[in-house]
Amino acid sequence: MGRRKAGCGHAHEKCKDGRVTDGDFDVLILGAGSGGYACALRAAQLGLTVGLVEKGNLGGTCLHVGCIPTKALLHAAEVADAARDASKFGVSATLEGIDMAGVNAYKDGVVSRLFKGLTGLVKSRGITVIEGEGRLTGPRTVTVGGATYTGKSVVLASGSYSRSLPGLELDGERVISSEHALRLDRVPSSVIVLGGGVIGCEFASVWASFGAQVTILEALPRLVAAEDEASSKALERAFRKRKIDFRTATPFQSVKTTDTGVAVTVEGGDIIEAELLLVAVGRGPLTDGLGYEEQGVAMERGFVLADERCRTNVEGVFAVGDIVPGLQLAHRGFQQGIFVAEEIAGLDPKPIDEAGIPRVTYSHPEIASVGLDEAKAREAYGDRVTTVTYDLGGNGKSQILQTSGFVKLVGLEDGPVLGVHMVGDRVGELIGEAQLIYSWEAHADDVAPLVHAHPTQNEALGEAHLALAGKALHAHS
Repeated sequence: MGRRKAGCGHAHEKCKDGRVTDGDFDVLILGAGSGGYACALRAAQLGLTVGLVEKGNLGGTCLHVGCIPTKALLHAAEVADAARDASKFGVSATLEGIDMAGVNAYKDGVVSRLFKGLTGLVKSRGITVIEGEGRLTGPRTVTVGGATYTGKSVVLASGSYSRSLPGLELDGERVISSEHALRLDRVPSSVIVLGGGVIGCEFASVWASFGAQVTILEALPRLVAAEDEASSKALERAFRKRKIDFRTATPFQSVKTTDTGVAVTVEGGDIIEAELLLVAVGRGPLTDGLGYEEQGVAMERGFVLADERCRTNVEGVFAVGDIVPGLQLAHRGFQQGIFVAEEIAGLDPKPIDEAGIPRVTYSHPEIASVGLDEAKAREAYGDRVTTVTYDLGGNGKSQILQTSGFVKLVGLEDGPVLGVHMVGDRVGELIGEAQLIYSWEAHADDVAPLVHAHPTQNEALGEAHLALAGKALHAHS
């Protein structure tokens, strides 16, 4: 089937009640975030007719209020740190301050260029973009405004929202979400970050680099609790060194606004005051009121239940991205979107290994991981698990960059590498090779002979595998 021109290419008719109906699309997608637009692009590439329903902008949370703008802020923070610490490198420079209007213009410019590119790409593929809030009104039917659209297959990809806690109201002024934080026109003098997960630690890192006094409150025993314990401890050490205060195992109780900001009471009665409270307690599935349950789609706590092939319990209805239980990561939704398009087209794609999805926290320092952490590996394999940790102190490029951290490998004796865990500035850029090592079930002996360019941080992966293979060179025994 040839590529269609922009527009659906279907005949339009008016029903007796005046509603406009479209003929069937092969694939009708509800939501144009990472999962939805990836599904649309791949389906169109495979010659299927595609309807893509979106109430906001193409690209969803990730492009507009998530991954992209937060990483732009983190890069601005890195530049601020470089200016502040320039004398360490023999460079005469001073940090005069943070111009938030300039930072926001830089951030918004990045988002705008990517949005323009994505919009052009979707249009060039002949995908019909249906603007407005869609609602599932039949097993294969989505209603948008007064119009009803049907699809041979329907893909639910409605994304997520910033969660809060019961009784904790976001006012957008003193008590804010990450979306509000991205629009701040100033650097706050002090911030309390409620939640020590990925989002909380990234914003804490940005604000500390910009000169704010930061306190993180986390109910769990450690920061970034989903990561390997060694990675958590390394981040905590680095945050202490950066004067970022944090309290773990400290549940939130209440917040009051004051003349100067907020006063937060934690379990035990301590009160902490700051200019702002950022609520970063995770993201919830955006499914309420969209008609999923009414159409018989199996749900749990607002999430859509789907099998390893992204199928819901309703024939012909798929679900991808943050509404499906599991890692809420843009690249997971993106890959699921591609998978579903290929599944609908009859290509029988291989299911996605959730443990093989790479994870990165873009704080200073970064954390990157793929596969099993040591605790999960020992649960599964017991004493057959072996680990090795290669310190970045032995890596030339890391010393040039003045970053510390490690590469930790979790392996199986006489077996494959089960997990790779890294801490250090820019280690997120190493996760691609780590993912291949895990996904291809490589043994340390398979990786050890590979040549890694010198001097790069990438060498640290090679050195760690040499150590796991019993051939450590740049490491003390």
